[in-house]
Amino acid sequence: MMRALFSGVSGLKVHQTKMDVIGNNIANVNTVGFKSSSVNFSDVFYQTTQSASGPNRMTGSTGRNAMQIGLGASVASITKLISTPGASQRTDDPLDIMIDGNQFFIVNSGGTNYFTKAGAFTVDSYGTLCTYSGAAVMGWQVDRNDPNTIVRDKVSQLNVMSPENMYSKPEATKAAYVAGNIDSLDTQLTSETGKIVNVSFYDKTGHSYTADLKIYRDEADSDGEYRVEVTDIINESGDSIFITKDATGKYVPSGVTIKFAGIDYAVDPATISQEDGSFSLKGGAAKLKFDAATGDFVSVTGTETDTLPEDLKSIGFTVYSNSDAVSDPTKNAFREVDLDFSTVTNYATSGASNLTAVKGGLDGNGAGKRFGSMEGIGVDVSGKIYGKYDNGDRILLGQIAVASFANPAGLEAVGDNMFAATQNSGDFDGIGQDPSQGGGGLSTGELEMSNVDLSAQFTDMITTQRGFQANSRIITTSDTLLEELINLKR
Repeated sequence: MMRALFSGVSGLKVHQTKMDVIGNNIANVNTVGFKSSSVNFSDVFYQTTQSASGPNRMTGSTGRNAMQIGLGASVASITKLISTPGASQRTDDPLDIMIDGNQFFIVNSGGTNYFTKAGAFTVDSYGTLCTYSGAAVMGWQVDRNDPNTIVRDKVSQLNVMSPENMYSKPEATKAAYVAGNIDSLDTQLTSETGKIVNVSFYDKTGHSYTADLKIYRDEADSDGEYRVEVTDIINESGDSIFITKDATGKYVPSGVTIKFAGIDYAVDPATISQEDGSFSLKGGAAKLKFDAATGDFVSVTGTETDTLPEDLKSIGFTVYSNSDAVSDPTKNAFREVDLDFSTVTNYATSGASNLTAVKGGLDGNGAGKRFGSMEGIGVDVSGKIYGKYDNGDRILLGQIAVASFANPAGLEAVGDNMFAATQNSGDFDGIGQDPSQGGGGLSTGELEMSNVDLSAQFTDMITTQRGFQANSRIITTSDTLLEELINLKR
């Protein structure tokens, strides 16, 4: 009777443990990245009242099985259902990230690396990517010698919004092109004003300028020939960069010169108006040539001064910020701009020319850019983090690394949606792996939810309740038997 009593007690304990696990599962039904647990029971030590014996031919007796009385139940295992994914929840937050596979994010708390499935991240005041509980997300850094390459070394904190990442450096324009059509019947081409094309470009500090190119036709030009010259360059304030005011308020040359198609340009001081600051540039004109029979572009050349060959598609355009910059390019605030005219045509249209200038070469490179401020960050499928800037830049800031284990169920839950590696899970090598390795990847704007199955949990709750009730009946029945035994003396 005492054995039955204690067996019932052990049954109550294991069913209470199972109910505790079920309660924890249901409590975390909406916890991001939570992995539910299941409980397995096992029977415990048996008391053998008679050992097994084999048949004996000498005596003619048969074999007998052992007689054993069990002493109750115990908890065999509490297993995390690590490999069972939870449903995905769309959030549209670029810092909400879900892993497609059995890998784990690597996070660091208190100097120790932990692992999590919960990809709800944020950024702290130092610009570090972290979890809402304060653990830093770990990954790989950008190669200092190649800003487009990731160094897959020991994982470290991803300071994606550190002060140096909050802006994008400006770049001077290196190339531009003129596109459109010049109509030989356009009367503006023969007028004094000509056809004006505005070419925008940046200097090395990101300041923006606009060069006015005048395209016209001289009486001495033959069919298919036109002239191109610079008339002015305007800064961001709308002022010409060629003149300035001295201490007395008088307009004087600023010292800025240009070289266009091998031709030097400078302000003619004698033409400066003290009333409105108007002026004219000393220099010359390059020539645009088209095939008179087909209207196709032939070349742009500076043959007026015999400084350029006659088969060029583009010409150099350089602004010199001062006299020292002419001899030393490192002291110049501008870079040479390769101005391409090869897409311009000379077809008959409606008698009006249509020309436009575009920053950057025909291959899209060399446009330059102004100073940029960060607008946000984004993460691609491989975990690479890019900064997005208001000048159009997209800069690589780092890459999220993930970890995988031979036995993920062997990880130890430590709270805050984090797991720690154990001897039975396998070790973390300190480096991790690419999230896209093995066909997996990351999804942004989504979170992996809890994998708790409520229908299964409620079913387990019913069977656990009945098991607890049955074991309690063992105790009450054993107590009744003991009471009858005590009453024998009456």
